[in-house]
Amino acid sequence: MQRDTLALLPEILVLAGGVIVLLAGSFLPRDRQGVTRSVAIVALLLAAAAAVAGMTSPAMTIFEGGFAVDVATGAARIIIPLATILVLVLGVEELGGSARESETYSLMMLSALGAIAMAGANDLLVLAAGYLLASIPLYALVGMSRSPGAAEAALKTYLIGAIMGIALLLGVTILYGVGASTSYSELRSTLGDAPPAAVLAGIVGVVAGLMFKAGGVPGHFWVPDATQASGTTVAAFLTSVPKLGALIAAYRFFEMLPDGSGSGAVGWPLLVAIVATASMTLGNLAAFWQTDVRRLLGWSTVSQVGYLLLPVAVAGNADLALPSLLLYLAGYAASNITAFAVVAALPARRSIEDYRGAAAAHPWLAGALVVSLLGLAGTPPTAVFVGKLTTFSAAWDGGFAWLVVVAAINTVASLFYYLRWLAPILSRGRGDVEAPVSEPSWAARAAVTGALAVLVIGIAAGPILTAFGTTLLG
Repeated sequence: MQRDTLALLPEILVLAGGVIVLLAGSFLPRDRQGVTRSVAIVALLLAAAAAVAGMTSPAMTIFEGGFAVDVATGAARIIIPLATILVLVLGVEELGGSARESETYSLMMLSALGAIAMAGANDLLVLAAGYLLASIPLYALVGMSRSPGAAEAALKTYLIGAIMGIALLLGVTILYGVGASTSYSELRSTLGDAPPAAVLAGIVGVVAGLMFKAGGVPGHFWVPDATQASGTTVAAFLTSVPKLGALIAAYRFFEMLPDGSGSGAVGWPLLVAIVATASMTLGNLAAFWQTDVRRLLGWSTVSQVGYLLLPVAVAGNADLALPSLLLYLAGYAASNITAFAVVAALPARRSIEDYRGAAAAHPWLAGALVVSLLGLAGTPPTAVFVGKLTTFSAAWDGGFAWLVVVAAINTVASLFYYLRWLAPILSRGRGDVEAPVSEPSWAARAAVTGALAVLVIGIAAGPILTAFGTTLLG
């Protein structure tokens, strides 16, 4: 038991940081709530450092096999805290001195903890607990700005989350009923002999819950509204951090299934491929017509789920699947948060047209946004480009050539709305007469840092993949 507890040191640090932030915020005066932000960042940094140190240990499962401590969990323990730190930094100006500053930090840390728990879940009950921990703080975060739009978005997020949560619990119950266990290691052997229709019903329920957390079809309806109506800091968090845990959890869940043979006429790989196709296509089509930049990013994150599901569809059937997924998640998190950091640094610019001439007035921010949007589109030398290339390779090797073609077509189509945002930035307009910012805001610093991370991860992708025990070509 002592060894199991020590293996959870990163999670313990995040939990302790969230609790300390919440308690400290109750006693500190309103003008000193910024101390809690420093506490949160230190706790997250310590958690990431502990995760890096733990990566040298051999893979294992703890607490009777309910939680896996391996490469995937280690990557989540590093990426999620670092992404949360970047979100906290971009929100310094927006959240500093606000009425719910410390509560916001605490809720983000608890939701991040839930995402990490989902990523390491090796048992259906642990997955359900992580889902709830990651979801419940989001409902409060979306409505934190207390505007009519935020109230509507929070209600929609709650209702969809409740429905998808019920579906996930129903799926867990069905799989437990036919598999006689909730442990992945035992379900791997028992589900092969279970009634195919029941197994398929259970898989569909679990997929529905995970897609709510990831922001993909069919649980995507809350994403654009919540992204547009909530604060910029919250929008950056909810479109990035929960997705990391949900997609790693999806990979781990599908990897343990009996190779599609126990899911009836429609095997689980085809089910995942259909969800991937629907997410990337619907997200791109909806993003085409958006003029509000935050709503555009909301639909963009829906489409990104589709690409990220490619390695999930071949989980356990392609050597490159897991490394490509982890690399893509890291690149996506950096790219997406960078875009929101630019939005936070230029709060007066709400629509695409408002960014006309931004390059002349804010060259560093414009450069960061260019890197971010080109990264989300998947152009070299950004991290998402390498992520897409490797996920396409994994899906192709796993026998889903048609899905790779669909993803490639959607990638080309997505250039339309990303370039719609980029074109005004580089043109002349209202930004030409704006005075440059004399002192960079924290949001601007976060944007530049995120852009550098996008480029560094992309350039260092080869050594990163090699560290996972593979190469770019598998």
